[in-house]
Amino acid sequence: MADFPISPVAQSSQSITSPYKFVSSFTNFQLHSIAPTRSKLFLAGTTIPRSRRAKKYLSVKNVASDQSHELKDAISHQEANALEDFVPDSSSIALSIKYHAEFTPSFSPEKFKLPKAYVATAESIRDSLIINWNATYEYHEKMNVKQAYYLSMEFLQGRALLNAIGNLELTGAYAEALKKLGYSLEDVAKQEPDAALGNGGLGRLASCFLDSLATLNYPAWGYGLRYRYGLFKQLITKDGQEEVAENWLEMGNPWEIVRNDVSYSVKFYGQVNTNTDGTKEWVGGEEVTAVAYDVPIPGYRTKTTVNLRLWSTKLSPRDFDLHAFNVGDHAKAYAAMKSAEKICYVLYPGDESQEGKTLRLKQQYTLCSASLQDIIARFERRSDGGEEKEEGPVNWEEFPEKVVVQMNDTHPTLCIPELIRILVDVKGLTWKQAWNVTRRTVAYTNHTVLPEALEKWSLDLVQELLPRHVEIIKQIDEELIHIIIEKYGAADVDLLHEKLKEMRILDNIELPGSVLDLLMNSKEQVVSSALTIESSEEEVKKTNQQEEDGEAEEIEQGENELKLFIPDPTQPKLVRMANLCVAGGFSVNGVAEIHSEIVQNEVFNGFYKLWPEKFQNKTNGVTPRRWIRFCNSDLSSIITKWIGTEDWVLDTEKLMELRKFADNEDLQREWRESKRRNKVKVAAFLKEKTGYTVSPDAMFDVQVKRIHEYKRQLLNILGIVYRYKKMKEMMEISSPEEVRSKFVPRVCIFGGKAFATYVQAKRIVKFITDVGSTINRDPDIGDLLKVVFVPDYNVSVAEVLVPGSELSQHISTAGMEASGTSNMKFAMNGCILIGTLDGANVEIRQEVGEDNFFLFGAQAHEIAGLRQERAEGKFVPDPRFEEAKAYVRSGVFGTYNYDELMGSLEGNEGYGRADYFLVGKDFPSYIECQEQVDLAYRDQKRWTKMSILNTAGSFKFSSDRTIHQYARDIWQIEPLHLP
Repeated sequence: MADFPISPVAQSSQSITSPYKFVSSFTNFQLHSIAPTRSKLFLAGTTIPRSRRAKKYLSVKNVASDQSHELKDAISHQEANALEDFVPDSSSIALSIKYHAEFTPSFSPEKFKLPKAYVATAESIRDSLIINWNATYEYHEKMNVKQAYYLSMEFLQGRALLNAIGNLELTGAYAEALKKLGYSLEDVAKQEPDAALGNGGLGRLASCFLDSLATLNYPAWGYGLRYRYGLFKQLITKDGQEEVAENWLEMGNPWEIVRNDVSYSVKFYGQVNTNTDGTKEWVGGEEVTAVAYDVPIPGYRTKTTVNLRLWSTKLSPRDFDLHAFNVGDHAKAYAAMKSAEKICYVLYPGDESQEGKTLRLKQQYTLCSASLQDIIARFERRSDGGEEKEEGPVNWEEFPEKVVVQMNDTHPTLCIPELIRILVDVKGLTWKQAWNVTRRTVAYTNHTVLPEALEKWSLDLVQELLPRHVEIIKQIDEELIHIIIEKYGAADVDLLHEKLKEMRILDNIELPGSVLDLLMNSKEQVVSSALTIESSEEEVKKTNQQEEDGEAEEIEQGENELKLFIPDPTQPKLVRMANLCVAGGFSVNGVAEIHSEIVQNEVFNGFYKLWPEKFQNKTNGVTPRRWIRFCNSDLSSIITKWIGTEDWVLDTEKLMELRKFADNEDLQREWRESKRRNKVKVAAFLKEKTGYTVSPDAMFDVQVKRIHEYKRQLLNILGIVYRYKKMKEMMEISSPEEVRSKFVPRVCIFGGKAFATYVQAKRIVKFITDVGSTINRDPDIGDLLKVVFVPDYNVSVAEVLVPGSELSQHISTAGMEASGTSNMKFAMNGCILIGTLDGANVEIRQEVGEDNFFLFGAQAHEIAGLRQERAEGKFVPDPRFEEAKAYVRSGVFGTYNYDELMGSLEGNEGYGRADYFLVGKDFPSYIECQEQVDLAYRDQKRWTKMSILNTAGSFKFSSDRTIHQYARDIWQIEPLHLP
């Protein structure tokens, strides 16, 4: 432990020669003693060389502030360039850390303990980030090129410290500096909590994209929300998963900078008034203030540092009810404040209640409204040349040439009506102009084919919360209907009804008047008769009895056809957000080849036939910096040695060169030794987190991802149950040696969170922990089989598990996983995959080689037929599957009643029944494939070669490749290298 006594009273008796008249209470630490040539990087509290002291530099600019004022005493450009080019050594870093420990403190002054050391170190790093950050922003402002804005409800960043110094290539210098201060870099880095801004692959992808955008020098920003309590912190108890609030902000966040001068008003509720000139005005309701918090994202081996702007919500002081507070009605006074603040409390608040649904919609609109107001303000400022002068006319036709907004899934869908609202109601554009600008600005990434994940909001809720936006959405829906009718005509009413049911934005809502008029005209008098009011029907009954029977039949047919379009009063009226994304955006992309095919041929087939040019694929990727270079430095060194260059970190295609060494015995030996060292780290980590002791000599078999039925953790644990049962049976009749010859020792590791309201997923977590508790305490089994559930799985946990994993399970029901990104991380680290032909598994298998991927299960094109077969009662379960279920029900894993869980795999129909995710169908194929895994693992030479070829074949799955494709094919932006 390194203790640095810090006191308000300086303890040094030396005379003060520093021009700042300051002496630090750190031992032998005085500002005047900092070597001038080493002081430039760390602006705060450092001394400018004597020859330049006349010009003091004390400016850390407000990045993207609405007004960028320069201090009168700003340093010269020559000095600024010197600062940017300066590379610190360990001594200057140590002094910077000391400085921040005392003068930007978040802790009491008595001790310099690990938490304080972490914060001071982070603030020291942030100093250097700000220099590049400001330079990036200023250059982008100056060049005024087209910029991409990535909107996402999640950014699963992970820890920032090691990633930042790694990208800045200062890892060695910071390790040495901290060693001088009495700490190891590893211990200090462990003090950082994971930023609780995401949950799964959606947020992790967004964070990988930011890393690649900065590394590749693209002009881009990210926008998200600053969740105070995250999703939740997961505890594993005897009852399974329990949720408590995340505390990641409890000690502050040294990586963020609050921009109190960058804030926007966000409105809810109220009403829409029509002015005498026909313009609309949204008035009344409640307003909250969205305040910007900026997080710098550095690129690797580049000055470019992009911005992640997070919004936090609060109540404006003018709206605080001081009168109610003073008369003692504190609850009333606090109500509006809490209503504003809670918008950014929790990621994905439970939406079982109306209040929960309202809060989620408020979150989505806050992200869209604040971000678009910020983007538009920046566009207007750049349109004026960034100068403060009388505001001139803005050419809004240029907006899509300078701005592209990428919606990461459907959560930011409200960008479409919000952009139109601002352009029409605030900026004065016509509907036609605003609609044209919006359709050229916004793009949509689809991340799911699950019907429940394609968001549908209650029209009544949206109407209440965002009345102006409902008007806009209705107008978009009306235009879309006319386009559909233009495409398919109105003669075939059944076909038209089918297309409108599939493609309309508003579901179960009456047709607009203009559409009814169109149908009336197309049907002429027949349809006109069908649309008459009830009194007219009486007149029809009284018509001349000699009227032709055929005409009466046509009238009746017209009436019946019209009934197809009448809303069903028993069903809810909905706004389909995915359809709005497709209709309002210029691009729609899937995230893996098979997923994009499903999007085009099934999910949005009607739209694909209407606008095939909108649709494309962009297979996901992960950053090789965080996911192999930094988290697996041991293996990275081996790769660099054998390839002969470290350029693969930026050009992953160079990983393919490993293929020619895959059979080399020396490489294989180094590869195995590296893997074992990482497994030892995993074993120590599991002991610390769970108390279970595992052997690093066993195979490490890992499935870590969000707990969901379609991801089929249930298939995995049932396979383990079957394996355990067979071990126990064999032990009764065979020697331990014979049992060990039959079964390869395994440590089966699970991790992931189940949403708090997802009951079945939580049952799966409980089941896994019960099975683990039984097996891990079985003395007959010993190290032959262990089952460990790692609590509170996050990025930092993954950075430990992924390098030490040998088999990774990606076993979702075929056709249900959009892509996946963890499969890419594992393959990149030489882990062999077992999985179905789903998501990116298909492409990974192509690149690593079919012989280096363990494949099982039904394929996507078979799934619908298999479900139909089940519904017809034709499915016959495999005896081994029935055996595993019966073993669970026998009570061997405890007293918990698993009838509901096992029952979901039985029956032929009904909600929560009939094995919708085909666990039973794929079970025999799965356990037979696991036998092939055991067979391959026994041949370590073969297994190591497979591992090397997985790393070599992972070259395609870098987020750098993905971002290049987005930039070229969707965003049409170019890299902008800082001078």
